[in-house]
Amino acid sequence: MTRTGAEPDRRVSIRWAYNTNGLSSHRLDDALELLADHGYAGVALTLDVAHHDPFAPELARRTAALAERLRGLGLGSVVETGARFLLDPRRKHHPTLVSADAADRARRVAFLRLCVDVAADLGSEAVSFWAGVLAPGLDRDDAWTRLVLGATAVAEYARARGVTVAVEPEPGMLVDDLDDWSALQVEVPGITLALDTGHCIVSGRWDPAAAVRAFAPHLGAVAVEDMPRGVHDHRAPGEGDMDLGAVVGALHAIDHRGLVSLELSRDSHRADRLVPEAIATLRALEDAR
Repeated sequence: MTRTGAEPDRRVSIRWAYNTNGLSSHRLDDALELLADHGYAGVALTLDVAHHDPFAPELARRTAALAERLRGLGLGSVVETGARFLLDPRRKHHPTLVSADAADRARRVAFLRLCVDVAADLGSEAVSFWAGVLAPGLDRDDAWTRLVLGATAVAEYARARGVTVAVEPEPGMLVDDLDDWSALQVEVPGITLALDTGHCIVSGRWDPAAAVRAFAPHLGAVAVEDMPRGVHDHRAPGEGDMDLGAVVGALHAIDHRGLVSLELSRDSHRADRLVPEAIATLRALEDAR
């Protein structure tokens, strides 16, 4: 974020990270070493069955070992909570903060609190989470009330643990775009914004670079990727309609010092190529400013 009364330091490079949901065919330790070898500054750690499963035995011991490994590799971290089947092997992304059943919502809140604990022990910059999809037949106002209650519970827990929590607008979810996030932030003032710039060109209501600038004071986590306009399909740089150069320029303009994560969740099968190619492309965009 831009320092009051000072020009941003243009020599400071963006701190690129890579989401482990795009490295699901790699063991976590191998993935971290791959990122460090190619000059990434951090990792967006999606807690999942293959990568630091929060429900597997000896979580505290494993987290301490992971924290030491991250320090040894010089990698920062953010914790991501979007694992597809971690809580329910039969229903993708279930349950959520807007599920109809109170017990289901409580399970999601408990999981997010556990993610906060992991982030606190890792020294992560933020924990990112989303609202969830409004199921057919559910009233939107009722679901919004549930979301506010759940997000407040998570935010209060995170504040007690000294962890930043960031809510991510996701196309098709109850918090779909930045306008929805703004409405939620009024009712849950402890949250920050997890901005995925690719999502901006799905809804079309916010230009990605303009969103970076407008929401600079609220950014808790940032993700980038390419994406086709109007289609929620995470793609590698150069394979969609995103003006990544403009996004990179906006991140420099606001002097963003947090991690900026590439989220290529459909591309684990070619992560060996995309990990080096993506950061080379993004650094070239930085150099071209």
